[in-house]
Amino acid sequence: NNIDMMQLPHFDAVHATMLQREVYSHFMRHLRNVPVSRPEIKILSAIQFTADAMQSSDAHISKELVEMGLRAPRMAFPKEFLDYIDRALMRCGWDIGAPSIAMIELRDLWYANNEQLSLPQFRHVHTIIREDVMSG
Repeated sequence: NNIDMMQLPHFDAVHATMLQREVYSHFMRHLRNVPVSRPEIKILSAIQFTADAMQSSDAHISKELVEMGLRAPRMAFPKEFLDYIDRALMRCGWDIGAPSIAMIELRDLWYANNEQLSLPQFRHVHTIIREDVMSG
């Protein structure tokens, strides 16, 4: 079932940046060579390899691949990207840090396959009044 929901990245050769070309080539090259049968693990491994090869973060590489069309279950993405996309999906419209169209499409795919967001923002405690203000 998860294989049916996956879509590998692609890029428009005319509009692709040098970074996108490099990310795509590293990712696709490693994806073919991962000796694992589970596609989610292959994608995760290829993301991590690409990030290491390009000396970048797993989240940044994941974002670039999603913008190029990568669609996969949540399990296929590193935790730092999942935290990033969950925070972005809490915003809307023209807010700074709002999700891109590709991120919204990925979210819709996750919802269609009953994969829920982790929504880490609701686990944080925010203090409104500092204690030193209250003490004499």
